[in-house]
Amino acid sequence: MSQAVPRVNDFTIKIGTVNGTGSASANTLLMKSLFRSGIPVMGKNYFPSNIQGLPTWYEIRVTRDGHVARSGSIDVMVAMNAETYSRDVREVAAGGYLVYDSTWPRPALLKRDDITVFGVPLAQLCNENFNGVRTRILMKNICYAGVLAALLDLDVARIRELLAETYAKKPQLVDSNMKAIQLGYDYAKENFACPLPLHVEQMDKTAGHIMIDGNTAAALGCLYAGATVAAWYPITPSTSLMDAFKMFSDRLRVDANTGRRNFAFIQAEDELAAIGMVIGAMWNGARAFTATSGPGISLMNEFLGLAYYAEVPAVVFDIQRVGPSTGMPTRTQQCDLMECAYASHGDTRHVCLYPANPEECFYMAVQAFDLAERLQTPVMVLSDLDIGMNDWMCRDLKWDDAYRPDRGKMLGKEEVLKLKKFYRFLDVDDDGIPYRTLPGVDPKAAYFTRGSGHTQYGAYTEDSADYQLVLDRLLRKWATAKKLMPRPVIEATTGTACAIVSLGSCDGAVREALDVLRARGVNVDYMRVRAFPFGEEVEKFLAAHEVLFVVEQNRDAQLRALLTLETAVDKSKLRSLLHYSGLPISSRFIVEGVLAELQPRPQTQVQGAARR
Repeated sequence: MSQAVPRVNDFTIKIGTVNGTGSASANTLLMKSLFRSGIPVMGKNYFPSNIQGLPTWYEIRVTRDGHVARSGSIDVMVAMNAETYSRDVREVAAGGYLVYDSTWPRPALLKRDDITVFGVPLAQLCNENFNGVRTRILMKNICYAGVLAALLDLDVARIRELLAETYAKKPQLVDSNMKAIQLGYDYAKENFACPLPLHVEQMDKTAGHIMIDGNTAAALGCLYAGATVAAWYPITPSTSLMDAFKMFSDRLRVDANTGRRNFAFIQAEDELAAIGMVIGAMWNGARAFTATSGPGISLMNEFLGLAYYAEVPAVVFDIQRVGPSTGMPTRTQQCDLMECAYASHGDTRHVCLYPANPEECFYMAVQAFDLAERLQTPVMVLSDLDIGMNDWMCRDLKWDDAYRPDRGKMLGKEEVLKLKKFYRFLDVDDDGIPYRTLPGVDPKAAYFTRGSGHTQYGAYTEDSADYQLVLDRLLRKWATAKKLMPRPVIEATTGTACAIVSLGSCDGAVREALDVLRARGVNVDYMRVRAFPFGEEVEKFLAAHEVLFVVEQNRDAQLRALLTLETAVDKSKLRSLLHYSGLPISSRFIVEGVLAELQPRPQTQVQGAARR
């Protein structure tokens, strides 16, 4: 058996189990224990779209340098699912380790002589110490957490603290879970050389940070932004955002004296109804939103066009998943960029925000409402499954109590009465944004909200000139929007001709790739776009570089397409690095893609490789 090179706080664990067996609790327990030990950590959950029975994996990256992307390599594999043993064994890096349930011998696991295999009779240990089939299955997963604690030198006392917090109202569960932890821990200590060369040591790099998923962070942002209406139709992976919003609202939006709920939470009959309710609520002055995924955006297209043309604010969270059609509902991609940017028929363009992590989900939720009301248009926040449903280590969320919602050009009764006449769609300030009122403010401010042709004065029309006047004014609004968008994040070194352009959840992998490339003597600038439309800074960055690698997670280079459509960039500059397996992108993919372009192999080697 080969031994791994000693590494402290720098390795990846992957756990293969069966969906529905309670492994999530054990995996979360492990990750949070590492986090509480001051060690930066990342967790990725790869789960099936059914309820129970199919394979599921959980990946924990222990990363002293605070990386947030997949490493692309597995150092420790816990193989708990017999159906995936052969696949799981193949994934372990040379010199790595595999832990499996040896209650049932698996000689085939020993075929690799470049890894170390640890057999632990987990089922036997739990059968001897617990009663009931379901309890034994659940405790078996907790038991492997104890094995890992011993192998990796993780403090068991810290695990006990977490269990006590998790089951504070059910102390009996603390005792049973801790018993299972101890069984695995003691077995590993008695039978294996602990700790492994790959192990953990206490650090202090998690102070000022929290563990949170993007959907929870977005829901909290909606609450702080003043949202009081939420309408949605359940769809993976967005449902947990709505669940979190209701949980927060039940806690914080209920009158303490009367018990009256100061919010409306509506499960609609479909996505069309959900976006219709959001548009109606925001037209009436409430801050309202919905959360969905690609299939829901497809159904919402006509209503989004209505809101764009009638100039009604709306906020939509699109937690992107794999398509087309139903695709793979529990895998991640960035494949709705074009759909959201131009949703609906006719000449429509929509404001889109691209958070890179849960922290930005929180802050961009607030920005989305302010932008929607200021621009009187739909705003879509494009997160994805990786951000939305995985736990990320983020800086503590901060809030300014002096914040007040930006309602934009909204006239009150006194302001309306001072006007000679109110015209809903008239551009008074030459920024493309008209003034609006809320229903019932005053009869003088009455107007028709219509999706059909209308003049700048609000009257119905099919006159070509009047129609074109309004459409051109909407384009001026788009120019104004460019100045209001979150600025791109740019890291540039003077004189560097090459750059990476990316967005969203690619950010962690790109940043790690930049470090790797720099260590190899390759300097590359970086720009992460955070919003559509693209502003002046995006244009300048694109113009300043000769080679631009566009990194995104879809097949059809949708970010690249948006850049070529909406900026003056020379298409010959652009090189696409496209990752669309459904798994989160890793830095290795980016490094290899950049080096293949900048440091190509000699032609004779390429030809020889092809012949082989």
